[in-house]
Amino acid sequence: MAIHESGQMYLETIYILSKTKSLVRAIDVGEHLEYSKPSVSRALSILKKDGYVLVDSDGAIKLTKTGLEIAQTMYTRHTVLSEMLMRLGVDEKTATEDACRIEHVISAASFSAIQQHVKQSLEKKAKE
Repeated sequence: MAIHESGQMYLETIYILSKTKSLVRAIDVGEHLEYSKPSVSRALSILKKDGYVLVDSDGAIKLTKTGLEIAQTMYTRHTVLSEMLMRLGVDEKTATEDACRIEHVISAASFSAIQQHVKQSLEKKAKE
């Protein structure tokens, strides 16, 4: 089943939070995204039903293999696009906000080309 942009955002948020917290709970996700408890509860229910997350009896949220793959993809896109925009002179706040929107709609082919360009630019700069 195709996952919508909002689902991708939830997965990416769980991934980001899991890098700094041993347990990620719905309240952490809601605070991070500034969403209401009912919104987070509904979204997690859908993500769980569709096989992207597991929620244990203590409320700890874990990404499934599929959920983790999507989360890592979104996180990589976000970081690469943010970095690229900042290198082009866009301020950090605008760059991260724009990257957040772009990461959900950019094709794999276009992102791969951007990623390759950024890598080549960094390699060229390192040689200088």
